[in-house]
Amino acid sequence: MEPYLFKSKRLGFRNWVEEDIPKMASISANPEVMKYFPYVATYKQTEDFIHRMQAQFQEHKFCYFAVELLDTNAFIGFIGLLNQTYEAPFTPCIDIGWRLAPDFWNKGLASEGAKRCLHYAFSELKLTEIIATTTVHNKASIKVMEKIGMKKKMNFEHPKLKHDEKLKACVCYEVTRVGYD
Repeated sequence: MEPYLFKSKRLGFRNWVEEDIPKMASISANPEVMKYFPYVATYKQTEDFIHRMQAQFQEHKFCYFAVELLDTNAFIGFIGLLNQTYEAPFTPCIDIGWRLAPDFWNKGLASEGAKRCLHYAFSELKLTEIIATTTVHNKASIKVMEKIGMKKKMNFEHPKLKHDEKLKACVCYEVTRVGYD
């Protein structure tokens, strides 16, 4: 049986399995990976996150997907889509996000994977708009957003980060199905 819901040139996208928990926990506990978040994630938080992703996938056929390299089956992190309902001018919405292990940074994998997820969102799921957010300081994620065809929609103060002076200033990018290749 095919393990992947879909693939890009180098990546396979799938729902999560229990064996992914320690691998993702290691990524989410890395201070460099999490430097634009208020804290690194605990093992329990990662376990809860993966169970939420499994449930969202069952309900909507999308989530922040577990992602592997096709040539080695190495788990690299997540790339995918998620319902967001926190208080903001653009919510409720579906966002696109990614979190990769540092060994897989600067190889074009986040952009490749995000483009493939957008294709899935627009052609298979028939979604009409996807957003992405990050702190204004996260230049690498902003570069990925621009590289995959997203345009800046607005600056905003993230309600979940309002007490964090360093992280609360955020940007929201968007892309719509109309005109997306």
